This record gives sequence, C-alpha cells and structure tokens, in this order.
Amino acid sequence: MKLHREGYLIITIGLAILIAIQGLNYYLWTLVDLWWLYALLTLGVIVMAYLIIQFFRVPKITYIEKTNEIICPADGKVVVIEEVEEAEYFNDRRIQISIFMSPLNVHANFNPISGIVKWAKYHKGLFLVAWHPKSSTDNERTTFVIEHESGKEVLFRQIAGAVARRICYYVEPGDKVKAAEEFGFIKFGSRIDLLLPLDTKIDVKIGDVVKGRITKIGELK
Repeated sequence: MKLHREGYLIITIGLAILIAIQGLNYYLWTLVDLWWLYALLTLGVIVMAYLIIQFFRVPKITYIEKTNEIICPADGKVVVIEEVEEAEYFNDRRIQISIFMSPLNVHANFNPISGIVKWAKYHKGLFLVAWHPKSSTDNERTTFVIEHESGKEVLFRQIAGAVARRICYYVEPGDKVKAAEEFGFIKFGSRIDLLLPLDTKIDVKIGDVVKGRITKIGELK
C-alpha cells in the first residue's frame, strides 16, 4: 500500500494539528489529572489520524487485462443500474452503472478499459448528495470517453458529492491509456458513473460492494 500524492499536504497539516491537540491534552492532564479524559481525547486523536491516512491509501493491486473486460474504476457500492438517455456525448441510449464512494473507500479512480481518450470535459456544478438522481447532470463533474480497440466507446464520470469539493484527473484527449491505470482522484466522498453500450454483458447488480481494479463490471461484445 502507498499514500496518494493528493494527500501529502492534507496529511501533513492534519497530523500537525493532531499533534498539537495531543500536546495540549497532555498539558491539561498534568493540571487536572483526569486520566479518563486524557485517554478519551488520546483515542480521538488516534482515530482521526487513522481516518485521514486511510482516506488517501492506494492498495497495491496487479491487474491482468482480459480482452473486452470492463474493470471497476473505483471502490464503493453499486447504487444504479438502468438504461438512460446519455445527452452529453453519445445522444443515445446507454446502460448506466453508478458506484457510490463513501469517505471510508479508496478514492483513487482507474480506467475501466484500455484505449484512446476521445473526450475529457470538466463541468462546474452543484454539490448534491452523490446518490441523488440529478447528481449525474447537475453536480460538479468531469466526463471522459475512451475508445476501445474494438471501436466501441465507454463513457465515465467523476461526480462530486455533498462533501467532495475537488475532482482531480490526469488524462487528456488523445492519451493512450491502459485498463486499471489511475486516471484521477476525488476528495472526501463521491460517485463514479459508467455509461456502457446497450449490448454490454453486465456482471454486477445493485447493492454489490465493488473494488477498483478487482471487480469485473462487465464485458463489451
């Protein structure tokens, strides 16, 4: 496991604040000698330090690519599987699969397929809760499209939630990318939408807990 570069500054500042709080906690304990209060505050500092560090963790996973496989782009829970009208790029019907990422999930995002980045566009927007039906179209988001070697295209979106206020991405149109390589990061809770061709074989169902670079979402035909 490693720590994501997006977390270096936040982790440094967060730990510095927690160390200062623990120093004050120790000082107060020497004055009032309430061991239970000191222990409780110390436990709180440890929990906060753990939460800050674990949010920016990136587990080491080796992915072996399989032909036409769509690999999960993020850790989280499948909250939507439905046929929708995609109006930003395709302007036709697609299967939408939405993955909700809680603050406890790994928040690095990974390419679902290999191919050429055909589209990458950032949109300013609202910060509705990530599971809200309108979050896909109204929230701050970035949309990507990758063209697979078969000629089929897969669209996916990073969507900011009520807590997430920063979307980071590292690919641009024209880039050649590999499935399971990192393309971005969303800070503090969010959602990923996949828009797939209608004839895609889907291997997940609503309620499934999925893992980025591990869970097979489906297969292009």
